[in-house]
Amino acid sequence: MTPENIFSKDWYKILDASSSSNLQELKQQYQKMVLLYHPDKQSPDVPSGEAEQRVQRFIEVDQAWKILGNEETKKAYDLQRHVAAFHTNPGASCIKAAELKQSWPVDACISVEDMTWDDDLQSYVFECRCGGEYHLYNDEIEENLTVICCNTCSLSIEVKQNI
Repeated sequence: MTPENIFSKDWYKILDASSSSNLQELKQQYQKMVLLYHPDKQSPDVPSGEAEQRVQRFIEVDQAWKILGNEETKKAYDLQRHVAAFHTNPGASCIKAAELKQSWPVDACISVEDMTWDDDLQSYVFECRCGGEYHLYNDEIEENLTVICCNTCSLSIEVKQNI
């Protein structure tokens, strides 16, 4: 499967799983879906059009597991999803660390006080070592712990709000 095809579908949706599901939960969903759609498990009474749809669904489920069942491809896929979400909604550059199950590659841990306020962008800004920037918007700062991705590379930082 080419990299373009990996990012063309919502593989979590195909497995009927959440993006916060751990590997064991994903595996359970995969096994459940395989039993449901495997060609050998189909009744002979199923109309041919429906049988073809189920075979196609089985192929998609298998592809989803190949992507999400491998830690490296899962991380690449999750990162690409996050980058795509950022580009469609820059204010959504922030992810709760708990949602990531600690699997996101975190480059540094900083506090909000380490960031600079940008009046034009109405956000806190922190420079990435690649030359890009991390942005933390006002509506995102309400959380106590946040993971933010760089707008240029794949690095991310944890931002803690001092209380």
